[in-house]
Amino acid sequence: MKQQLEAIRKAALDAISDAGKAEDLEALRVRYLGKKGELTAVLKQMGKLSAEERPVIGQLANDVRAKLEANIEEKTKELADKAMELKLKSEAVDVTIPGKQEKIGVKHPMYQVLDEIKDIFVGMGFEILEDREVELAEYNFTKLNVEEGHPAREWSDTFYFTEDSSILLRTQTSPMQIHAMETRELPIRILAPGRVYRKDEVDATHSPMFHQIEGMAIDKGITMADLKGTLNEVVRQLYGEHTVTRFRPHHFRPETLTPRSLRFAVRHWATASRTLFSSEFT
Repeated sequence: MKQQLEAIRKAALDAISDAGKAEDLEALRVRYLGKKGELTAVLKQMGKLSAEERPVIGQLANDVRAKLEANIEEKTKELADKAMELKLKSEAVDVTIPGKQEKIGVKHPMYQVLDEIKDIFVGMGFEILEDREVELAEYNFTKLNVEEGHPAREWSDTFYFTEDSSILLRTQTSPMQIHAMETRELPIRILAPGRVYRKDEVDATHSPMFHQIEGMAIDKGITMADLKGTLNEVVRQLYGEHTVTRFRPHHFRPETLTPRSLRFAVRHWATASRTLFSSEFT
């Protein structure tokens, strides 16, 4: 039996030394130290030994068990350390490599153009007037001489909040002209950019929400030359020094014009370029 224990010890230690994976060590533990393992099988035969031999063989068996358990534990730690080392090497970070630049958003092209237009008008002495998008029908229509019954006031064209059609999402930036004339002293030079809303079907040139830029100047001595000069300067700064402009007359009802005033509306849509820039003026 002593020879059996020595043989088990030597074979087990060699196998543990050669093990390359944690799974192999677990299999060896079960093979030699498990309930049906080789060492356990030898210990079951101790009943056949004499009283003098039992303590000796029992001590030897315990020594073999302790040696195998210690070697398995040591080998397990060794394999774990090697696995961690390989993992660290594979996940190593070279701190000398330049970092990856984070991708950040940029301002929408439409708002880039909008800001540029506002800067141009500020440089010409205009005040930027940005205010409410929920408006009273009185300011959006009535005070602009768009009376009851006008097609623009229909529910099919306008987003109303109330049954009596008194509160709505503004359909134009023109109400800002009325607010400016009611609250400011003359002379007035304002630019009113912002979102406006109409019940349009979405297609290549229509949207239920779009942007307008509307300006108004009221002062003594203002003529059509001031209007043309203002718009020419805006176009020149937007498109370049040698841009050629063409002015075409557009019909407005006479009663909608403000005496001694220069009024113009510029509408632009969200686009990656400035080619869809158009103007309306009176």
